[in-house]
Amino acid sequence: MPTPIASTAASATPPVIRPADGPLVSLRAISKTFSNGTLALRDLSLDVARGEFVSLLGPSGCGKSTALRIVAGLGEPTSGTIEWPTADMDAEGRPETEIGFVFQEPTLMPWATVFDNVFLPLRLKRYSKAAARDEVEGTLRMVGLDTFANAYPRELSGGMKMRVSIARALITKPKLLLMDEPFAALDEINRFKLNNDLLHLWERFGWTVIFVTHSVFESVYLSERIVVMAARPGRVFKDMTIAAPYPRADDFRTSAVYNENCRRVSNALDEAMGERPN
Repeated sequence: MPTPIASTAASATPPVIRPADGPLVSLRAISKTFSNGTLALRDLSLDVARGEFVSLLGPSGCGKSTALRIVAGLGEPTSGTIEWPTADMDAEGRPETEIGFVFQEPTLMPWATVFDNVFLPLRLKRYSKAAARDEVEGTLRMVGLDTFANAYPRELSGGMKMRVSIARALITKPKLLLMDEPFAALDEINRFKLNNDLLHLWERFGWTVIFVTHSVFESVYLSERIVVMAARPGRVFKDMTIAAPYPRADDFRTSAVYNENCRRVSNALDEAMGERPN
């Protein structure tokens, strides 16, 4: 079994202090219409601060994943802008902020070892395997898979495959981590474990995380803020703060604070699903 991340001494590292110099990324009146005429997003505006853990919560088809892909540069908005107020920009006007993306499916190369799957982003940056070895091994250690470097995806459980996918997203040391329902296909035990692991890593490294989910319970457990989105066309229905301290562990799931926040967010989601677009 993989080593739990929570067992590493580094998980006790104090949280990073966030600079008060504005958001890392801002979505300004983002709308997206696909070529078939589907209006996926309409006037979506959202600020995400450095170091925040923000979840986008909503029903299937409300545009959560579309918004995430636009932030990642994997799609273009039909109207509106993506701004990076505190990021340096390159000569072509793109942010010099490394972005990691974790998809719902691990999307691993089945013919490659765990090591080579994680090494891929650095290989694309023209690093040699020898030069990247310490970095890859350190990242695998971070997600509890250092003893599985030579294994192939077919030899791994679903949870372990997702750990490899997370390691691949982290190998470039991203400032912004985008996660598109990464644990949705896992059983509850593995999902809870990876929720805990993700929070330990976030607290340790101070990334900015935008996490897409349709689970009220997962969003409340993980997030500082939950952006509840209305059904298509996707837009912000309610922006909610989860006033519960970190670190959070399994006992938080049975606390009165957790249950009250789940009730509050669930009610907001019900209202959002019943809202009719203007």
